[in-house]
Amino acid sequence: MAKVLCVLYDDPVGGMPKKYARDDIPAITRYHDGQTAPTPEAIDFTPGQLLGSVSGELGLRRFLESQGHTLVVTSDKDGPNSVFERELHDAEVVISQPFWPAYLTAERIAKAPKLKLALTAGIGSDHVDLQAAIERGITVAEVTYCNSISVAEHVVMMILSQVRNYLPSHEWVKQGGWNIADCVERAYDLEGMHVGTVAAGRIGAAVLRRLKAFDVKLHYTDRHRLPADVERELGATWHPDVESMVKVCDVVTINCPLHPETEHLFDEKMIAKMKRGAYIINTARGKICDRDAIVRALESGQLAGYAGDVWFPQPAPRDHPWRTMPHQGMTPHTSGTTLSAQTRYAAGTREILECWFEKRPIRDEYLIVDGGQLAGVGAHSYSAGNATKGSEEASRFKAA
Repeated sequence: MAKVLCVLYDDPVGGMPKKYARDDIPAITRYHDGQTAPTPEAIDFTPGQLLGSVSGELGLRRFLESQGHTLVVTSDKDGPNSVFERELHDAEVVISQPFWPAYLTAERIAKAPKLKLALTAGIGSDHVDLQAAIERGITVAEVTYCNSISVAEHVVMMILSQVRNYLPSHEWVKQGGWNIADCVERAYDLEGMHVGTVAAGRIGAAVLRRLKAFDVKLHYTDRHRLPADVERELGATWHPDVESMVKVCDVVTINCPLHPETEHLFDEKMIAKMKRGAYIINTARGKICDRDAIVRALESGQLAGYAGDVWFPQPAPRDHPWRTMPHQGMTPHTSGTTLSAQTRYAAGTREILECWFEKRPIRDEYLIVDGGQLAGVGAHSYSAGNATKGSEEASRFKAA
């Protein structure tokens, strides 16, 4: 029997909800590209409830314990004395989330001789040292597409929020004011702007489709070019590299995975190539942007705004400069963990575990690393290597 170590974010400050805002959620059975939503043999939770926090347990306890497995769930993941560190040594399966990642560094992998499966409840496995997983023969999997549309919706919301100067305007209302001039001095129409996405995979393409209705001029760059008919449908212009795209864009949204090739992609030099007064929207990974370069660009006016819900590390230390920099619309990493998305990524996590324990193949679209190499969607989207360096700084969040 296996020990499953699951790291989830803390419960709500006031305790788990006794009642939810809505009675149900739409049932999504198939995604835009034809891929089916997760299809576990059964679920032990109510769709639309809070599953991603510690008490929610991704709805896994009854399933795992009925088969004789041990489930340990914690939010205490950082530092040498954390529950995660103490429990890791004999875990066969580690489940983590992008929103509250348990960073599986090479050092931690070395301390876990029984570890065979690193499973992301969500999308994005950069919190795992993929090179170390390859070398150790550890399988890495994630629930691809489960929350792609959730993130795409969040991107559109943040673009509009930044361009229309929504958050400062809302603050004037809360303060009892009617300061129209203050509200509109940084507000513009999105219509007619040039908007580009770095990567046009499931999330990036969904962003393009949703933005088309705003009568903007669409651009994208991706190492896998979209089919010609899709480009015509969207009216999207392909660029061979990021540099050529950002020069013409008023808004740049980042929707690529984090791996060594994309780490600190938006540094001082890249931002300098952007139009003055452009906006960056980053719901991909915080480390794709150079932390201090973003701050300086906002202070100088090179960037008109920056919004995102991804940081590095996560949770971000309380003195992280993105919390206080000007013209930002930052949130905790929430874009992909709506109650709707949790239903799908919890079901997908169970589907992967069912396959694992029954020794059935895991779907190719869920695989990142398998058999000592990048596999499935991982071979399409990632590069081998390590992007976890510096993650130990996350321990400063609670220390502060």
